[in-house]
Amino acid sequence: MNVVFTKDGFRRLAITWFILGASIVAALAIGWGGHVYLQAEKRDSVSSKRQLAEAQARVDAARREREDLKSSAEIFDDLLKRGILQEENRLDFIERLGHLKARHQLFTVDYEIAPQRALPLAGGRAFNTVDVLGSRVTLRLQALHEGDALAFLEDLATPPRGFTTLSRCTLRKAEAGSADSAMPRAEAQCALEWITLKDKRGARAN
Repeated sequence: MNVVFTKDGFRRLAITWFILGASIVAALAIGWGGHVYLQAEKRDSVSSKRQLAEAQARVDAARREREDLKSSAEIFDDLLKRGILQEENRLDFIERLGHLKARHQLFTVDYEIAPQRALPLAGGRAFNTVDVLGSRVTLRLQALHEGDALAFLEDLATPPRGFTTLSRCTLRKAEAGSADSAMPRAEAQCALEWITLKDKRGARAN
């Protein structure tokens, strides 16, 4: 043991000491390199996962947009079939009122149609291609039975072309009068919106 720790012993073991030191340095370098590589792999993994999530989000957004466009196209086609993109035709509407009055055997149907106006939408929403227009219609009618009045209003709210929506309606018994069975026994006062869409490009559906 004493021979090893002499000058001559150190000189004889110089190469061994050098190899030992180099091995320690190499081991430290490999350990540090492994640590750096592991951290880089972790960062790459996180980045890859984030990129994958972003790509998936874009795919999902594109899929939702495609479904929305498909749904919008179906709704638009339905509106075209219902004639909601046609000009407001008041003569047709008045004739329809007379037809429904006769069908449901009403005594009277009085009406007022206000001038057409731009219809305000919830949240101030607007559309790029169409204007939403509405005409307020006020009705006063008399019927023999409440069922006749309700059937008239139901038919009026579901026209074969265009779109109407009842916004307010009051149904009550008629004031007592003659006991004659042919006298009206029900009265209704209603307000509805007659809605049409106007193509901003000037085109109209046939």
